Amino acid sequence: MTLKFAMRAGLALVLTLAGPVAAQPAVHSERARFRVVTLAAGLEHPWSLAFLPDGRMLVSERPGRLRVLGRDGRPDPRPVAGTPPVAAVGQGGLLDIALHPRFADNGWIYLSYAGAGPGGAGTEVARGRWVSDARGDRLEDLRVIYRQQPKSGAGVHFGSRLVFGRDGMLYVTQGDRGDMARAQQRGDLAGKVVRLRDDGGVPDDNPWAGRAGTRPEIFSLGHRSMQGAALHPATGELWTHEHGPQGGDEINVVRAGRNYGWPVITYGVNYGIGTRIGVGTAQPGLEQPVHQWTPSIAPSGMAFYTGERFPGWRGNLFVGALKYRMLVRLELDGERVVHEERLLKDAYGRIRDVRQGPDGLLYLLTDEADGRLLRIEPAAH
Repeated sequence: MTLKFAMRAGLALVLTLAGPVAAQPAVHSERARFRVVTLAAGLEHPWSLAFLPDGRMLVSERPGRLRVLGRDGRPDPRPVAGTPPVAAVGQGGLLDIALHPRFADNGWIYLSYAGAGPGGAGTEVARGRWVSDARGDRLEDLRVIYRQQPKSGAGVHFGSRLVFGRDGMLYVTQGDRGDMARAQQRGDLAGKVVRLRDDGGVPDDNPWAGRAGTRPEIFSLGHRSMQGAALHPATGELWTHEHGPQGGDEINVVRAGRNYGWPVITYGVNYGIGTRIGVGTAQPGLEQPVHQWTPSIAPSGMAFYTGERFPGWRGNLFVGALKYRMLVRLELDGERVVHEERLLKDAYGRIRDVRQGPDGLLYLLTDEADGRLLRIEPAAH
């Protein structure tokens, strides 16, 4: 199959971008009372949200644009200049955004996206230096620091989330690109979490560095399609979630050198026919998920809540859901999920990203052609 890639690099496009609108009536949940405020609308399949130190926000749109939103949520109609060209095909396009931990000093912004090349497309990461002046907002000194190899013609399972660990390393989550066998192949970067230095170099202490036949970038393997990742606020460990097939969406604690099983073990089944994949749900030497959803909720975006605005939510894990169009709140006891609450079901559409803002509030992006940035605020009793 031959795919035609739409190559876009921050193309200027005339959009109707709306600023803040009125809040909805209060929502009564188990541990909080809140309202949802629409801060921005008219975003085209927004995928990721990041907060700049000056109070503005960055939003990626899957077709290839990076946008700046003001403190009030009002989008600048001009996209950020200097972004990389992306392969806007299927689930691919411009994906995650991450600021360097020392952004205030070095200005580095990191983007993950589907990049085209020989054989098709694959997940890539580029970094550029943020510049904002009278000429506008742009990235300078852009350089691709990571390319998933090999590329393929599939339009699915690119991933991808970017997380800087407490060790200063960049963790990149990736999907299996629709070819399940790749997730177990150690000479292949698909279906892996990779761990990189901030310049894209490979750390000497990666679990398979120097091992013949294994890509040294690999931190963990056996993943299907990871679209959520966050650091645990107490342990600093990397938590991710991934889409299962027909069932078996997983939350995992990702540790060095571990194999998370796909497609040898899974709680999901083959689409349509419902037959078993691999050997079943467990095998010695393969990791079990912290939590799994069957039927699938199609998780995307994830954040631990650590703020003061919702005391009843402190320590909870929030996950967006595409399939059931909702926000999931999970209560934890260590690495066990002990309770789940489903919020906002069918109220706002497919929830693509979940972030805690510097103000202690939760922010959501909806994955729609007319996507929105939403803010969850406490409501008076």
